[in-house]
Amino acid sequence: MQLVRQNEEMASKGARGTEVPTASRERAGRPARRGRGRGRAVLAVLLVAAVGSGCATTEPGEPAASGKPAGSADAGQGHGQGQGHDQGHPAAGAPNGQYGQHGKGEAGALSSNAEAVRAAQAARAVVAKKWGLAKTPLPTPAPPAVKPKITNREGFEIANEEEGENLPPVFTTVPVKDRVVFLTMDDGMEKDPELLRMMTELKIPYTAFLSDYVINDNYGYFKQMQDRGVTLQNHTLNHKYLPGLSYEEQRREICDQQDKLEKRYGKRPTLFRPPYGNYNGDTVRAAKTCGVKGLPLWTAEAYPDRMEWREWDKDLHPGDIILTHFRGRDDWNATMPDLIRAAMKRITDKGYAVARLEDYV
Repeated sequence: MQLVRQNEEMASKGARGTEVPTASRERAGRPARRGRGRGRAVLAVLLVAAVGSGCATTEPGEPAASGKPAGSADAGQGHGQGQGHDQGHPAAGAPNGQYGQHGKGEAGALSSNAEAVRAAQAARAVVAKKWGLAKTPLPTPAPPAVKPKITNREGFEIANEEEGENLPPVFTTVPVKDRVVFLTMDDGMEKDPELLRMMTELKIPYTAFLSDYVINDNYGYFKQMQDRGVTLQNHTLNHKYLPGLSYEEQRREICDQQDKLEKRYGKRPTLFRPPYGNYNGDTVRAAKTCGVKGLPLWTAEAYPDRMEWREWDKDLHPGDIILTHFRGRDDWNATMPDLIRAAMKRITDKGYAVARLEDYV
């Protein structure tokens, strides 16, 4: 436990011990076509009606969240129990190419989808009250058809990187326009069954970065997590300070954990988070040899009683990665559900939805 507490303290210091701020044309002279203009006018009316009736995310009597709404697509349906984490995530209740009840074509499909989102959010509101959330989580937009290009965060590059190495990027934020953030949990020490039930019922996506030394007493818990759609990623075998190790020692910590997770759960991780957010050139090069495609760090760290920030403005931004840990009363005097209630209040109050990291990276 002394090692764990030491790890927790170092984790909050951020990567490499540094804090780096993120720094129609009109058709002139062309007459409008009467038939086409009338069709567009009808479509516009239908679109306005659909958006006005089906895309509201606030509950009755609840003030609108600050900032731009998170969107009107997937309410987390793709993250439910029994769905594999490589499956697509259509918008909640989407007709999947079928026509809605209010007419054929684009307007009918949009109206049907808006009603499905509204129904899903109403059901989610009931579950949110059951779990004691202050507000219903905002619906998650549909993931992008093409994933954004991820590059190194400025100041986090490897200083002596050679041309042509094509090393995995080290990043803290995903470049997106939607008001979404990504929830990640590290190590795997606390194995609270209530967390599994809560996240499944609320349909809140998250990613688990696991260290073998704390999960090896109950691999089955994380198999249940995987069965609920959670992707299991790499956080080393023993949670050591990697820059203090040789290249070969770092490679064993990373690659052997890749092998263990693949053997246990049938899938080789593609993402790796170095313990404490500390790394050097050997870390990134070793990770690449093990099949790692990216090293996501974080911009904020969630605790039951506060949020700690990397950015100077101490706020959330589109695409931010949020870190927390598998901890319970022994460390926080709070449970994992307590943590989720607090974190989701902060996220929802700021007008953000939680999206699945692997849909974007």
